[in-house]
Amino acid sequence: MKKLKAIIVLLFICAFTYAQNSITGTFTGLANQHIKLVGFNGFDTYAIDSTQADEKGRFNLKFSKNDYGMGYLLLQDNKSFVIILSENENLQLVAEKFATHETIVIISGKQNKLFEQYATEHPRREQTLSAWDYLTKVYRKDSLFAVHKIPKQAIETEKQRIIAEDSLFLASLPKNSYVSYYLPLRKLGSSVSTIAQYRTEEIPSTIQAFREIDYTDKRLYNSGLLKEVIESHFWLIENSGRSLDSVYIEMNKSIDILVANLLPDEYKLNEITEYLFKSLEKRSLFRASEYLALKLLNEQGCTINNDFAVQLESYRAMKKGNTAPDIKFKNDIIAPSYKATEIPKMLSDIKSNYTVVVFGASWCPQCPQELSQMAKQYAKWKEQGVEVVFVSLDEDKNIFKSFAELFPFISICDYQKWESPIVQSYHVFATPTIYLLNNKREILLRPNSVSQLDSWVDWYLVQGNK
Repeated sequence: MKKLKAIIVLLFICAFTYAQNSITGTFTGLANQHIKLVGFNGFDTYAIDSTQADEKGRFNLKFSKNDYGMGYLLLQDNKSFVIILSENENLQLVAEKFATHETIVIISGKQNKLFEQYATEHPRREQTLSAWDYLTKVYRKDSLFAVHKIPKQAIETEKQRIIAEDSLFLASLPKNSYVSYYLPLRKLGSSVSTIAQYRTEEIPSTIQAFREIDYTDKRLYNSGLLKEVIESHFWLIENSGRSLDSVYIEMNKSIDILVANLLPDEYKLNEITEYLFKSLEKRSLFRASEYLALKLLNEQGCTINNDFAVQLESYRAMKKGNTAPDIKFKNDIIAPSYKATEIPKMLSDIKSNYTVVVFGASWCPQCPQELSQMAKQYAKWKEQGVEVVFVSLDEDKNIFKSFAELFPFISICDYQKWESPIVQSYHVFATPTIYLLNNKREILLRPNSVSQLDSWVDWYLVQGNK
C-alpha cells in the first residue's frame, strides 16, 4: 500500500510538473494546413509543438512551463502571429483568413488581449508624440509661430496626457504577469530611434534603463528581445550626440555592468558577450570591442569558450599600438609591381609609409570580392604610400598561383593553412583578416572591410595631403 501511495504521489508530481497549457483556434481559411508553435531561447528559436488543422481549420497546440515567454504561430506560407505563452493562459483564437493580425480575434487569454491592445495603441501614441514633438520645435524656433504661447502650452499638455496614458496602461497590467515584464522591455527597445531624434532629454534615463536589465533573467531569454535590447542599448550610446571619446567611455561603462551581471551564469556570459563582440566589430566600434575582449580575458571569475577565447586573445596580442611580427617571404611570392631584383625578402624590407597585411584564401567566400576591391584601390593606395601584402591560406600551389596572379600587390603562401607560423603569429582565426601597419610595423587599424580601409586612406592620406 505504501508503494502504491508513493507511485500515485510520484505520478501526481510528474503530471503537475509537465502540465501543459493549450492554444486552440479555428482559422477557417487554413483547413488542413500545417501550423507550428515556435518559442524563443536567447538568440535562437525552437519548435514547441506542431499540428495540422482539420477540414474546418480547427487546431490545438500544447506548451509547458519550460516554454513560458513569447512565441509565435507559424503557418505554411511563413506568416506568423506573436503570442504570449504563460501559465493559465489557455489561448483561443478565431479567424476566417490569416491575412493580417487584425483579422485574428482573441476569444480568451487575458494577457494576450492586453498585449494585442498595447501593440495596436502604442505605435499610434508614438506617431502622435513624434508629430507633436515636431510642432513643438516649430513653435519654439520659427519666428512666425514662436510668439504664440497658447498653442505651445496646449501641445505640451497633450504630449503629457499621451505619455501619462501610455504609462498608466503599463502600470495597470497584472503584477508578476509575463505581459507586465515584456511590454515595458519591448517599449524600451523600440523607442531608441525616436528618443535619439526627437526626445534627446530622455537619452540618459533610457541608457540607464538598459543598464538595469538583468541579462540572466529567463524571461528575457524567452522574450525574443535579447538581440534587440543589446543592439538598441549600444546604438543609442553611439547616436547620443556625444563626442567619440565620450561614446566609448559610456560603452565601456555599459560593458562593465553587463559583464558583472552575467558572471554568475557562465553559459549566458559566453553567448551574450560573443554576440555583443561581433555586433561591435560589425559596426566598426573597435575600441569598444577591444575593451570587451580585454575585460573578459582579464576577468578572474569567468571561463570563456575556446573558440571565443581565440578571437579575444587576438585582441590582446594584436591590439592597436602593438608591433606586428615580421614576416619572411621565404616561400612562393608573387609581386607584379616589383622587378625581380627588388622583391622584398621580409615585411620589414618594404619601403612604404604604410603596409596592409591581409589574410585570406581562394576558398574563403568573402575573400575574392574583398581582394578584388583591394586590387581596384591599389593604384590609389600605392600613390599615397600604402603597400599591400596578401598572405594566402591556400594549400595547393597551382590554386594559389592562379588566384593570386590576378592581384597587383605582393602575395605569399606557405601552404600550411591554419598551421602556418605566419597565420598563428598574427592570431588569425577567420578570413579575411586585415591589419594596417605603419613603417615601424605598429598596428594602426584592424579594418573589418576594404571599404573601411579605403575610407581611412581617403580621410587621413588623400585629404591630409591636399
